[in-house]
Amino acid sequence: MELPLYLSFNEFENRYYDNLEKWFEEYRNTSETDYLKALAEMYSPYLYYNFANDRVQADATIQIKECSFPHHDKIGISFCTNCENGKVQKSTQNMTPIFDWKTISMMEYAQHILDKINRHLQSCIDKAGQNVLDYINDYQIITSRDGAEYCVNYNQHQLTLPFLKAYLPVYGQTVNISIYRDFLYSLVKIAEFIDKKLKEVHAFESAIYSKLKSDAKFRVQMSHHFLTICN
Repeated sequence: MELPLYLSFNEFENRYYDNLEKWFEEYRNTSETDYLKALAEMYSPYLYYNFANDRVQADATIQIKECSFPHHDKIGISFCTNCENGKVQKSTQNMTPIFDWKTISMMEYAQHILDKINRHLQSCIDKAGQNVLDYINDYQIITSRDGAEYCVNYNQHQLTLPFLKAYLPVYGQTVNISIYRDFLYSLVKIAEFIDKKLKEVHAFESAIYSKLKSDAKFRVQMSHHFLTICN
């Protein structure tokens, strides 16, 4: 069963038991604990543990490679005085792209994917019955790159599909910033709801708070260990 990701806490809460019932229908030898663990795994990537406040907070971001060309102002058509008949040629200087890692919001990532899909739809002769969601996971479209822009990792893209399916418009050119803000606001409330349910079934170790705190402590310990070795 593909669990839907909700961008609003109210919708998540209202649909909780309906989806739990569907979960039992598909997975008969299972429990509510398994369902809650699946929910925790789905929402955890958009959250992080804040040491200063000792709480879970929203962090809907993604790391992505950005392609750029150094000295891009020198790239293009230039007049060649040494060429026969004064022909023009493309400058080949500094044409090698460079790649840098960049952290962007999931809203920005969604807009990038939406732009890719809309470019494809605009090039289609017959667009009847086609919409954005039809191409949300098309390998050729998603991994294509038009000059200097983000490079989408297809495997990483798979993890973003629940969010994109909930957030991207079926038709349209722009994502909705108000819906995204509601998502950021709802994330912590959704996490608290899941953790409360996990505590009720005595699955404390699977709580989002516990796991994110443990992961954060591990990263700090590894960082200190690395610095000790370097020094």
